[in-house]
Amino acid sequence: MTTTASEPTTTDEPVRRGRLLDLPGVPSLPVLAVVVTVLLWASSFVVIRSAGEQFSPGPMALLRLTAGTVVLVVIALRYRRPIPRGRALGLVVGYGLAWFAGYTVLLNWAEQHLDAGTAALLVNFAPILVAVFAGLFMSEGFRRPLVVGIAIAFVGVVTIAVGGSGGGANDSLGIVLGLITAVLYAAGVLMQKVALRTVDAVTATWVGCFAGFLALLPFSGAAISEVSQAPVSSILAVVYLGVGPTAIAFTTWAYALTRSDAGKMAATTLVVPAIAILMSWVFLGEVPTIFGFVGGALCLGGVWRLRRS
Repeated sequence: MTTTASEPTTTDEPVRRGRLLDLPGVPSLPVLAVVVTVLLWASSFVVIRSAGEQFSPGPMALLRLTAGTVVLVVIALRYRRPIPRGRALGLVVGYGLAWFAGYTVLLNWAEQHLDAGTAALLVNFAPILVAVFAGLFMSEGFRRPLVVGIAIAFVGVVTIAVGGSGGGANDSLGIVLGLITAVLYAAGVLMQKVALRTVDAVTATWVGCFAGFLALLPFSGAAISEVSQAPVSSILAVVYLGVGPTAIAFTTWAYALTRSDAGKMAATTLVVPAIAILMSWVFLGEVPTIFGFVGGALCLGGVWRLRRS
């Protein structure tokens, strides 16, 4: 979300509806932003699983955020929005450390112990946490369509979890890491939602990503060493993670989040596991079980229901 040149954004007044992603006569643009976000985030589980054969968790996270930061800084220079200050800056840095840095490292680590579909399932327990906390502490409440949609999608997640996603053996360490990742994801969404009251989407995204990048610099030595030994395909995969699921998806997510409740937006991402399982089947040969198909259909149905609220 951005402002016009004559109405600069400050941390002392609410952010106005902007035109960075707005097109006249296209009221469904926020929905398009959600679709882009969901598809890119789903693809990240598959790409991480593949690139994890060449890169360890910390270095891969640093390389991903390096690529993402470069793209986001270029965009930020184009739109020249002021850097937030005070409490707003603290919130942006906080969600950057939790979501960009901590989440990324732990997800990479988890996917060394889990198939892509199971990792997506565990991580996307986060929308349930977000919806509950946003309803309790951010005055978003619990509207019936939201509750019904979450319930249907959650049944879908449980169905896939019970039957397995078909990707092979998973161990307890991976499950624990996946759940911790979900907590960081939820914390990041909640901090970001508050920050976006006074910070535009592009600024919130690039500053948060940059904060995560700085936090991961201790992995730079290992990252350089691993890049020198990795095939070009793996390097390009990590660059994709930075450009697509990070720079583009986090920006479209922030744009949509400014135009929706945190609980409703987070619940939309419950469809990610279903898409990730399908992608892992196509690209990694991790064939889903019948439970995966049924659970995926329930996830899609739940998201359709809540989007009608």
